[in-house]
Amino acid sequence: MQQLFALSSTLRERREVLKKECMGRSVGGLSTKIHVLFDALGNPTQFYLTPGQAHDLQGADALLPDVEADFLLADRADDAQERVIEKLQAKNGEVVIPSKSNRIEERDYDRHLYKARHLIENCFVKLKKYRDIATRYDKTAVNFLGSIHFAASVVWLNRSHAPFLWMLVKLSWFWRSPLL
Repeated sequence: MQQLFALSSTLRERREVLKKECMGRSVGGLSTKIHVLFDALGNPTQFYLTPGQAHDLQGADALLPDVEADFLLADRADDAQERVIEKLQAKNGEVVIPSKSNRIEERDYDRHLYKARHLIENCFVKLKKYRDIATRYDKTAVNFLGSIHFAASVVWLNRSHAPFLWMLVKLSWFWRSPLL
């Protein structure tokens, strides 16, 4: 009986460690959800990690209290009246979220503005090009979040400042040139 108790406490401790490290069970095995807040140009500004089985609203609860935005673009999973919509409308923001299919009264949203969500999806594609992020080799959530921050900064620099960086590369080559 004592061995069985020790085994159950070990499993409980392992579950707590997995929860703390944002590792969750899903159909494909252990996974982690990356919740991201973007600016108007599609650049990531804040990240939050949750276990894979967690609902999307857990990320919204963590990221939205600090948001001062005119618009919030999100997918149908974030269509929650009290947790998302009312909080943003209290700050005079417009909600651009399609209504869930089970909502009794459908809410209008700007369909033209909602088409800009492709910038968000494109950023996730660029982030997942990095093998470390796509497969999560890091054991701890802190290291994984650091990898995400690093990859996001590389994506951001490549996209928004590529001409400027290319000019710096040319200038650094010019100054090292043996012709001078």
